[in-house]
Amino acid sequence: MVETFANQKTTNQGSKDQALVLLLDEVGIADIPLVGGKNASLGEMIQQLVPKGIKVPTGFATTAYAYRYFIQTAGLEAKLREIFASLDVDDVNNLQQCGKQARLLMLQTPFPQDLQDAIATAYQALCEEYGDNTDVAVRSSATAEDLPDASFAGQQETYLNVHGLQAVLEACHKCFASIFTDRAISYRQIKGFDHFNIALSVGVQKMVRSDLASSGVLFSIDTETGFKDTVLITAAYGLGENVVQGAVNPDEYLVFKPTLKQGHRPILAKRLGTKEIKMVYDLGGSKLTKNVSVSQEERNAFALNDEEILQLAQWACLIEEHYSQVRGDYTPMDIEWAKNGITDELFIVQARPETVQSQKVKNVLRSYQLKEKGEVLVTGRSVGEMIGQGKANIILDIHQINQFQPGDVLVTNRTDPDWEPIMKKASAIVTNAGGRTCHSAIVARELGIPAIVGCGNATTAIKPGQEITVSCAEGETGKVYSGLLPFEVHDTSLEQLPHTRTQIMMNLGNPEEAFGLSALPNDGVGLARMEFIIANHIKAHPLALLHYNELEDELAKYKIAEITPQYEDKAQFFVDKLAQGIGTIAAAFYPKPVIVRLSDFKSNEYANLLGGKQFEPKEENPMIGWRGASRYYDNRYREGFALECQAMKRVRDEMGLTNVILMVPFCRTPEEGLRVVAEMAKHGLVQGENGLQVYVMCELPSNVQLADEFCQVFDGFSIGSNDLTQLTLGLDRDSELVAHLFDERNQAVKRMIAKAISTVKLHGRKIGICGQAPSDYPEFARFLVEQGIDSISLNPDSVLKTLLEIAAVEQQ
Repeated sequence: MVETFANQKTTNQGSKDQALVLLLDEVGIADIPLVGGKNASLGEMIQQLVPKGIKVPTGFATTAYAYRYFIQTAGLEAKLREIFASLDVDDVNNLQQCGKQARLLMLQTPFPQDLQDAIATAYQALCEEYGDNTDVAVRSSATAEDLPDASFAGQQETYLNVHGLQAVLEACHKCFASIFTDRAISYRQIKGFDHFNIALSVGVQKMVRSDLASSGVLFSIDTETGFKDTVLITAAYGLGENVVQGAVNPDEYLVFKPTLKQGHRPILAKRLGTKEIKMVYDLGGSKLTKNVSVSQEERNAFALNDEEILQLAQWACLIEEHYSQVRGDYTPMDIEWAKNGITDELFIVQARPETVQSQKVKNVLRSYQLKEKGEVLVTGRSVGEMIGQGKANIILDIHQINQFQPGDVLVTNRTDPDWEPIMKKASAIVTNAGGRTCHSAIVARELGIPAIVGCGNATTAIKPGQEITVSCAEGETGKVYSGLLPFEVHDTSLEQLPHTRTQIMMNLGNPEEAFGLSALPNDGVGLARMEFIIANHIKAHPLALLHYNELEDELAKYKIAEITPQYEDKAQFFVDKLAQGIGTIAAAFYPKPVIVRLSDFKSNEYANLLGGKQFEPKEENPMIGWRGASRYYDNRYREGFALECQAMKRVRDEMGLTNVILMVPFCRTPEEGLRVVAEMAKHGLVQGENGLQVYVMCELPSNVQLADEFCQVFDGFSIGSNDLTQLTLGLDRDSELVAHLFDERNQAVKRMIAKAISTVKLHGRKIGICGQAPSDYPEFARFLVEQGIDSISLNPDSVLKTLLEIAAVEQQ
């Protein structure tokens, strides 16, 4: 898209800093004062990254000089200063009045003829390349926008599917006037920018026909946690404005950068969005664009295929690396992309520095924790790992924003930049529509307030004036609770923490918490539980998915169909979801070890999964029945275990996450261990191949008594203190009748643990603990350290406390 047009240079206009129009391939990142952040960035990519394979549509830009030339020749500055003399951005009515007067003044003042001529010449060159009246996007680009500490994106106007010289001139004129939109005036005032020190450039860029395909936004960093090693991509059908504005709930994809760069295919997550509408060209209509409904079939399909997801992620890495090099510091990027529905090509249409995570104070971990739970009114995608609360103020129309009171929770369908004057007064934001890259999400992050987007029914489920608590501190799913629930805020300095000989690891089951928790000091994950992913993300019994057509439970069959609309092969749903969940945990802590325990549901728990009753026996005491290793090689579950193995092979081989160590639970004898290892090998998980280690849970008296023999089968051990306590003391830990006798600190249990540690270490194997006891009892952690245990895996909320305790013991 750059070859012929790129030769049409603008040298006839004199020096660069006095040109009225510049071609995009004439400018670079150093030219922000000339053409604003957006256009300078486009030029930088065309010059530096198109040769590396990234596709960027070309075009031209009016300059800051052109804007100032317009203001000066028309004598507008004095009139504008008079309008703004009485400006009060905290008074919504005053702000609206000043903004309207300023814009009207700009629009009623014609462009100088030489500026019109310069725009006409540049647009005609585009038409010679792409055809008469070629369609273009006309975008505003302020000279102070897209800085690492301030995002002016969305403050000024954008016009899509503009064609014909007269329409281009009108759109450029409207963009000039939009430097005085209410939201832009308010934003500049808050950020301390002088209204008259900022100029506006207009970018005119060849349209990508994403109205016939899809588009979206991607970030080269996790937007909520600041985790640097992932690319977040959002996608919906049609032109990208709906994604940016939050008018649709888009698909979301996560890709892991380190192993992507090694040539692997690490798609960590694919979340289907509802994508109800798409913006298309209004061909033959009275408008430039229009929204139309999306068919149910398209809604149930992902807007991007795996190859396209990986292509965009690779481009994000290249763009981030380039800008980090140019700026001399790590620079995560906020990027807009579009797919041409005619040619199926992907394009990057904008790139700017991310402005929230990159500005956070380093080495201080702030965490929010609810002290109690309540009735959940709605859920959605959480933005910002915070908690906010107040009275719900439901506003459905921009003209009602003067009714908003400081400290209220803004509840609405969606926001756009016109809402920013009240967003800064909100304690939290809740919207029906939108994804994690929409306007509401971006502004909420920048303002440092929690937001939950894409709730669907927030404006009806929440009552006007109702007191609510908005929690984004429980993972990727945000929850709106009824009432003002108590919560705590903790700030933890991560500087000068002691280093311990004993490795400090974490117990983790929820992939949604993994990126955030990886910021805690740790040596990896000592226990990643499959059960959470199976119960909460898959929800169905693996055999019910494998034998879907033979299910006898019609309700279960219906519910499975509901959660697997894009899967003809239902078993593949199990493999995909399990691989993505474990992959996310492994990526969060990469390259540190992540010990993944293979499934350890009891038969009654398996029966509670969708379709499970058909495949599970009824046992009198499932706790010591058909669980763990005994299921994996049994013909009644072997097919289900094969799916687990397929998922783990994908994580290690396809995603490249070889830091995953697999662990076998409830393995009663060394012979059983050998059978499981052989079963795993049948499905490509060969011990020792590609560095694969296989551990065993040390949770049965037989594991301790025969530890020397288990050492011949497994590479390492992890003590499960819960099961080891119940089986050493001969009590059912699910029974309240004997609960008072359950204590890991009992001398019999401690002797078992001491023996296990000494035997395993004597045979040169690693041994850690992943049970509850060290999290609950500091004295138990001390005991383990004294025995010389290699690692202690803790619940995340006790990591820092136990770290300090262990450091003190080791120094004695």
